[in-house]
Amino acid sequence: MAVDPICPPGSLFAGAVDAVGDGRSTLDVAVGELIAQLTDAELLWLLDGDLTVSRGLREMSQRYNKIPFEAGRIDRLGIPGIRFTDGPRGVALGSSTAFPVAIARAATWDPDLERAVAEAIGAEARAQGANLWAGICVNLAYSPGWGRAQESYGEDPVLLGAMGAAAVEGANPWLMSCVKHFALNSMEEARFRVDVGVDEDVLREVYLPHFRTVVDAGVDCVMSAYNSVNGVWAGQNRHLLTDVLRRDWGFTGFVMTDFIWGLRDPVGSVAAGQDLEMPFRQQRAATLGAALTDGRLARTEVERVARRHLSAQIRLALRARPTPPSDVVVCDRHRELARETACRGAVLLRNEDADGRPALPLAAPLRVALVGPLADRANQGDVGSSMVSPPSSVTILDGLRERLGSRLIHVGGTDPGPAASAARDADAAVVVVGLSSVDEGESMIGVDTASTQLLGGIARFRPVAAVMVRIAARVARLKKFGGDRRDLRLPPDQVALIEAVAVVNARTIVVVIGGGTIVVEPWDARVGAVLLAWYPGMEGGHAITDILLGDAEPAGRLPVAIPHRQTDLPVVDWSADRVRYGRWWGQRKLDRDGVPAAYPFGFGLGYTTFAISGLDVSGVDREGFTAAVTVTNTGVRPGRHVVQIYAARPADTGRTVHHLVGFRSVHLDAGVCERIAINCSLRPVQRWRSGNFTLEAGDLTVLAASHAGDPDAVTSVLTLPPDA
Repeated sequence: MAVDPICPPGSLFAGAVDAVGDGRSTLDVAVGELIAQLTDAELLWLLDGDLTVSRGLREMSQRYNKIPFEAGRIDRLGIPGIRFTDGPRGVALGSSTAFPVAIARAATWDPDLERAVAEAIGAEARAQGANLWAGICVNLAYSPGWGRAQESYGEDPVLLGAMGAAAVEGANPWLMSCVKHFALNSMEEARFRVDVGVDEDVLREVYLPHFRTVVDAGVDCVMSAYNSVNGVWAGQNRHLLTDVLRRDWGFTGFVMTDFIWGLRDPVGSVAAGQDLEMPFRQQRAATLGAALTDGRLARTEVERVARRHLSAQIRLALRARPTPPSDVVVCDRHRELARETACRGAVLLRNEDADGRPALPLAAPLRVALVGPLADRANQGDVGSSMVSPPSSVTILDGLRERLGSRLIHVGGTDPGPAASAARDADAAVVVVGLSSVDEGESMIGVDTASTQLLGGIARFRPVAAVMVRIAARVARLKKFGGDRRDLRLPPDQVALIEAVAVVNARTIVVVIGGGTIVVEPWDARVGAVLLAWYPGMEGGHAITDILLGDAEPAGRLPVAIPHRQTDLPVVDWSADRVRYGRWWGQRKLDRDGVPAAYPFGFGLGYTTFAISGLDVSGVDREGFTAAVTVTNTGVRPGRHVVQIYAARPADTGRTVHHLVGFRSVHLDAGVCERIAINCSLRPVQRWRSGNFTLEAGDLTVLAASHAGDPDAVTSVLTLPPDA
C-alpha cells in the first residue's frame, strides 16, 4: 500500500508534525510522545532496513534501486521511515535525468549551479517516491586513480565543502539529504577490508573539513564508510561518529551504514553512534532483540537512535514542498540544465593557434572528421550505485551530426589508418578518447570471505561464503566494473590514434572523457586543443557540440591537479589491507616538492581573457575574511572566469604551498570590469593542536589568482591577530 513518504495524513505522526508546526509542542516533546507509543519490536524496526536479505538481493540483482529502499516505516503510527534513492549524477530510481558527474560539476566552481542541479534531482526523487537522497559524496582522494573520483567534487577541502553544502541546500526543500562516505573512503577495490591509518591532526585538517562544512549546511544524514580508520571500522567508530560528528560538530541528524557490509558489531555499533543498518534486515535484525532482552543493549540507546530518526523525519515534513507532478522527471528544464552544466564544467586545457587562429572554436562552414572509440557512445560513467537510466542520451556523434550533416565524416574505433585518412581531407579533426565504466568506477571485486559472511543465513558458514566470493568476482568481471586505475594515462591504442591524426591535421582537437585525473603527456603537445569533458551526462553530445562550434564556451576549471607523471602524486597499492594517508596530496604535494603540474589545480582556458587587479582583504572575522578584487574581461566576447583566493604558507621543505580559501565564478561581457567580494575561510590554514584548532598569529600572504601558482596573481597581506 502506498504511504505518503513525507507525512501520511490523519496519522499520529502527522499530529506530531502539526503540533510542532503550530507551536503547541517542541520537537523534542513531540518525538518523545511518538517514542512512547512504540513497542520494543517497533523501536528495533527503526534500526535497520525493512527488506529481508533474500528479497533485497533478488531485487538488487534485477536492478539496483529501481524503487526506493525503505527503512523504519511503521504504518500503525504513520511513521514514513526512510525512502532511499542513490544518485550522485541524478536519481537512481526509474528513468531520470542524467546530469554530468559530480567532478564535472565541481569543475564549474559554481555552488549556485550545483544548488540548481541538486534542486532538480531532489524534485525528481520526490516525484518518484523517495524522501532521502544519498548522492552527496565529498571524499577526498589521497591518491589519484580512485575509481569513484567521478562521484566526488575533486581534491580540495574548500571546493568539496562548498559544492557539497550547495547540494544540501538545493535538495533539502524536497527530501532529506545524505553526505558520504564518512570517512577516508577513497580506495575502491579494497574498501571492504582496508584499514586507513592517519594522524589525528592530518585527519582533522585534511580529510574531515569538507564533511564539517556540509554538516554546517544542514545535512540530515551521514553515511559511514566501509573501511576502517586507525583500526576501527568506520561504521562503528565512536571517535568519528560520536566524538567528532556529534560532540565537536554538533550534528543532530542520523547516521546510516554503507550498504550490506557497513558494520561488523551490530550491538556495539549502536552505542558507538551508528543509527541505521542499510538496506536490509541483516545483522541487527538477527541480534538486537536478544541483546535488548538480556541487557547487552540498553533501551535508552535504542530510544536515542529513534529520536534522531523521528526528529529528521519531522523536520523534513515541516519544510518540505508539495510533491511535484511526475512530469518533472526529465522535463525540458532539467534537460537544459544538464546541457548547461556540461558546458560549464568542460575544461579547455590547451588551445593553440592553427593556421593563424586558435584551434577552437571551429569556424563554419567546414568539414570535420570525427574519430575515436567514444565518439558514438552514450558514456555516462560508472554502472554501479551511481548509475542513472535516462530515457535518451546524446552522443558527440549525434550532436555534431545534427549541426554539420554531410560535412561530418565519422570513423569509429582506434585504427589509426582510416582515422588519419579521414582527418587528412578535413578542415578539422575531433578525436574522442578517454575512459568508461570498464576502466574506472565502483567495484565488487574486493568483497572477501569475511565480508560475505555478514550476509547471514547459509553465507555465515565460511566455505559457503568462499564460494559466493568466487561467483561474485566472476560476475564483477563479466559486468566489467572498472574499480581503481593503476595507470593514469590513456590506453596506448588511443594515444597512437591521437598521434596519427595530429600528424596529418594541424587543427586536431582531442576531447577527453573520464571521471578523474588523466595524464595527457606527451601527446598533448602535438595537438591543437585538448578539451576535458568528463562524463558529460545525457545532454553531453549537445553540450560538447556547443563548445566546439563556439555557441558556448568551455567555462570549467580543474578541480584536481594534473601531473606530468603519475609518480609526482601519492601512489597507493589499491589492493592493500593497510594504507597510510599523509598530509601532502594533489596540488599541495606538488607545491611542497617543488614539482610543477602539467596543468595546475584551478586551471582552465576559455574563449576570452581576463585580468584580476586591486586585491583588498578585510580583517579576520571568526574563521574567515573577505577579499575584494576587480575582474576585467579583456577579450572580445562574453565569458566566465573563476577568481580563486589562496593563502600561501611555507611547507616543511621551505617551499610555498597554496591553500585555497575562497573562490567565485563571475560572468562578464567583453570589455566590462566588475568589483566583486569573495568570502574566504581560514580553516585551511588552521592547525589541530591539543584537541583544538589554532591559527598562528602574524602576516599571511593572500593571492587572487586564476589557478594555483598563477604567475599573474595579485597579492595582499592579512594580519592574523592572536587566537584568530
